[in-house]
Amino acid sequence: MTPERKQRLISVLDRRQVNITVVLENVFDPHNISAVMRTCDAVGVQDLYVLNTKFPRHKKWGAKSSSSAAKWLSIHQYVDADECFSSLRKRYSTILTTHLSSDAVSLHNIDFTKSIALVFGNEHSGVSDEIRALADGNFVIPQAGIIRSLNISVACAVTLYEAYRQKFIAGHYNRPGLDSVRYQELLKEWSVPPAPEGE
Repeated sequence: MTPERKQRLISVLDRRQVNITVVLENVFDPHNISAVMRTCDAVGVQDLYVLNTKFPRHKKWGAKSSSSAAKWLSIHQYVDADECFSSLRKRYSTILTTHLSSDAVSLHNIDFTKSIALVFGNEHSGVSDEIRALADGNFVIPQAGIIRSLNISVACAVTLYEAYRQKFIAGHYNRPGLDSVRYQELLKEWSVPPAPEGE
């Protein structure tokens, strides 16, 4: 690896955020998942949770949408909601779902400088009742149009860039968020050259 390449990896790792994550519940289209991955990488979200309770685990993602973003993320796949949320509770203080309800808070009223997990539901029915019952509350993205929903990857991007804005102002990108052990593990993992096509 060239010194320039190593420095690039270090620069990215220095800005990885570990107190925010995205959870995708039963998102069917792998291209939507890949688009979310790309946004996570862009704003420094390291961990992504993929919960599939209605269909088998994903075996691959939409490569064109992700631009190989999956290589740079830690993806946690679950098929059991309770197990997934047990893991989330160990790492994040608050879990919010995207759901239009009377008690939902506006995206702009969320404090993204705190530890938080954000749950996005599938393309057709959104976040399930089961998952909403496990979460701490709901949030909505303010909109002014007639159609009051966004494509999941767009909704995730809008949300994560609001988080990015708040965290940037708070100086979160000026200090490493990863602990030293995980930092070195990821640096080692990222330093391995990709396998040739077909392997």
